[in-house]
Amino acid sequence: MRGVGIIGYGLYHYKYESEREGDWFLTGFSPRKQSLTLYILSGFSRYQELLPSLGKFKTSKACLYINKLADIDMSILSRMIEESVAYTRNKTGN
Repeated sequence: MRGVGIIGYGLYHYKYESEREGDWFLTGFSPRKQSLTLYILSGFSRYQELLPSLGKFKTSKACLYINKLADIDMSILSRMIEESVAYTRNKTGN
């Protein structure tokens, strides 16, 4: 658990040029009242070919908002999560 109502998977350590550092999860989700929020830490620019096939959703910088899982192609979602985790692990060396 991270914060209130966020369930995270994995862990990586980050450090900014400003020397600020901390630990965060590789991916996670939060079952919010309005929508299910999934954390895709690699962002969405690398998934432009997958997003049109994903289904009904909204995004912000690193969050994917889904109203119902039935609205989403689960195989595409699984691929995005797996690739995001691999990318974040590779980028951070964790």
